[in-house]
Amino acid sequence: MPGGRLTQQERQQIALGLADSLAYAEIARRLDRPTSTITREVMRNGGPTGYRADLAHRATERRAHRRNPAPPRTPGAPTAPHGRDAEAVREFGETMTTLFMHQGLPKMVARVLTGLFVTDAGSLTASELVQQLQISPASVSKAVAFLEEQGLIRRTRDDHRRERYFVDGGVWYQSTIASAQGVARVAETARQGVTVLGVGTPAAVRLENIARYSEFISESMLRAAEQAREVLYTRPEEPGVTNPVS
Repeated sequence: MPGGRLTQQERQQIALGLADSLAYAEIARRLDRPTSTITREVMRNGGPTGYRADLAHRATERRAHRRNPAPPRTPGAPTAPHGRDAEAVREFGETMTTLFMHQGLPKMVARVLTGLFVTDAGSLTASELVQQLQISPASVSKAVAFLEEQGLIRRTRDDHRRERYFVDGGVWYQSTIASAQGVARVAETARQGVTVLGVGTPAAVRLENIARYSEFISESMLRAAEQAREVLYTRPEEPGVTNPVS
């Protein structure tokens, strides 16, 4: 499988694939590249509807030109905490950010959420996020406000009265519960439409089916979240819940 940066010809093939409505996995297969490479390339350069091969290629060249040359490595010396490969960590961060964007989060919000997930402490201050992500304080403020509103992070003050933003198992559980409740509201609203449109009419039948489907999904999500909740608090190397849904 080829490595290194995408070539201009490969970017043109990506653009053609998007124009033909091909899935990222199919474009990746044709180019013999990882799907994550194609997904990241598209999402950082305008998304599936705004991707332009020539603009993407020039943007990549500009980023490469601005990037400071990496200091020489000492053979065998770790480049990040716990002996991690710093480049691999960066690549994973971009992949996770792209995943969150596909799930509907704005790019800056997705970057902040990823930053919180990949830090060992599980929490960062606003100034730490600014330094780590190289973004403005205003961008951090807007992102954390959005994430808190969605129930994806929580905030508290440390011993120095600084606000710290956390993402942990409890937050992820609450987010799942909120999603289930949102699906339940879809069911409730659809049922209201059945009454308004008249039971038995084609539109009402459609809404009734949506309501029954949404109720089932919501109840399943709530039940699964409760059954699997302990997984969020169990360290993999410790004895814990092996089959929480049994």
